[in-house]
Amino acid sequence: MKTFVLLSLVLSFISSGNLFAQSNDAAFDKFAEEFIGGWLAARPLQGTALGFHEYDGKINDFSRPAIDGEIARLKQFNERAKKFDASKLSARASVDLRILRAAIDGELFRIEEMKVFERNPMTYVEVFDINIYVKRNFAPLDDRVRSLTAIENQVPNLIAAAKTNLQEKLPKPYVELAIDITKGSADFLRKDLVDALKDLKDEQLMAQFRATNEKAAAALQEYADWLAKEKLPKATNDFALGRDKFRRFISRTELVDLTPEKILEIGTRTLKNEQQAFADAAKKIDPSKSAPEVFKQIQSEHPTPESLIPDVAKDLETIRQYLLDHHIITVPSEVRAQVTETPQYQRATSFASMDTPGPFEAKATEAYYYVTPTEKEWTDKQKEEWLTSFNYYTSDVVTIHEAYPGHYVQFLRLKASSASKAEKIFGSYAFIEGWAHYSEKMLVDEGFGSCNCPNPTPEQALRAAKYRMAQADEALLRECRLCVSIKMHTQGMSVDDATKFFQQNCYYEEKPARSEAMRGTFDPGYLNYTLGKLQILKLRDDYKRQESANFSLQKFHDEMTDHGMPPIRLLRETMLKDKSKWNEVL
Repeated sequence: MKTFVLLSLVLSFISSGNLFAQSNDAAFDKFAEEFIGGWLAARPLQGTALGFHEYDGKINDFSRPAIDGEIARLKQFNERAKKFDASKLSARASVDLRILRAAIDGELFRIEEMKVFERNPMTYVEVFDINIYVKRNFAPLDDRVRSLTAIENQVPNLIAAAKTNLQEKLPKPYVELAIDITKGSADFLRKDLVDALKDLKDEQLMAQFRATNEKAAAALQEYADWLAKEKLPKATNDFALGRDKFRRFISRTELVDLTPEKILEIGTRTLKNEQQAFADAAKKIDPSKSAPEVFKQIQSEHPTPESLIPDVAKDLETIRQYLLDHHIITVPSEVRAQVTETPQYQRATSFASMDTPGPFEAKATEAYYYVTPTEKEWTDKQKEEWLTSFNYYTSDVVTIHEAYPGHYVQFLRLKASSASKAEKIFGSYAFIEGWAHYSEKMLVDEGFGSCNCPNPTPEQALRAAKYRMAQADEALLRECRLCVSIKMHTQGMSVDDATKFFQQNCYYEEKPARSEAMRGTFDPGYLNYTLGKLQILKLRDDYKRQESANFSLQKFHDEMTDHGMPPIRLLRETMLKDKSKWNEVL
């Protein structure tokens, strides 16, 4: 009898605990839905991209009152979020709570500490990304043009807000880049956007669009001229976050609580190891030449202008099949990414890219793998230089990153998963780019490009070395980004010194090296390609030790991509049973 009573009490306690957790989850879910609704209302262009078409035809409001209102809203929700006890929520809600807090912290950091509205003139142009209305057929063309016209009608207000909000003195790299981007946007509106809408039949609607489009282009051009005249002469080299802000940035957005010095130490060691792998592979190909010389030789092995798209498409299918044959990851859909030429209006800024629909998109669900071809009017020399980047080995590594099993497979698994709304909207930079970058190394490590045999022929060994060089070359760039990001923002490295760092350590020519250095001034988060990859490798090692004989690469990859795109630190809690391992991110 005593046993029965005790058992009843235990079951009653468990039941009441479950009800209590369910009640807490319900309150949290209501909070999350309210927060997401406000988030998207303040960022309607992002809402459209995600597949929520109630935001079509709207653009972000960057007036001072709107910015101050959003800051207040974010802080209010941050305080409300703190009142939830993660230990009293279900495992799913506990993770979602911290995903939302990371999103709030990251946005407040951008607004209040990076001061993107006061210090970065690019902010007001980058938000004006209307390509989705052209490239995705989620509504009839007439309706999309009406949305475009409504958005473009707000561009003069956007530029007026920029002039009001920006500080007197701005970082010089920001101003220089903003001028280039703004001029390019104005040209895009006047030329490529009009060309992209040539199939519109409604002449009256087209006339309305053209008039508004010209006003928007003129406003952008005037903004570029204003920046050149009023801001560039007074610009300074003061772009660095500083050590304390940089550490808070990584801690708040990626939940990595390591000092910049420690991350740099790890990154520098990784860079040296990669340079050695690059050199070792080069020796297998041609020991009489330096590694950069050998790689230039590899780059000469590329498709013709006519065979570029067919070759990439053929290799895309080969790589996909490799995933299935070698049980790398479960691909939850037979729908293929369509390899096609990059649209004309995107070619100035794109080499190769993956265009997936938003996770909530119900109509325009096609996925495109864009590859930028040579142009007919180019000289033979220009065509040759462009195609070196599409050498057979690098091209496959890029496809691994962009499509299989990189961004496209990650999207397919996100779409098919039971991840929550928050998990499908808010993505960690380190997870998204870290996963794609990790995929490059992982697949080559798993034998892609080699014969997977104990005694390869000289031809097979040569081919494997070329793939390893191509993969290492991509890794060197990302490792340089990590080092440069920390050095520029915490140790006073200049743009010129950063340019030299890229030239000396990933063997870039001066122009692309400077472009990479300039990006680092305003995108300190580009260290996350390598930071994310290293975190995934660490998680894989720990998960493998935990699962022992039950471990498989496919099991690890499936589990990792089943939970949205959270900071990888949170995946450690989800996937590792030993709590003492949760904070060991690197």
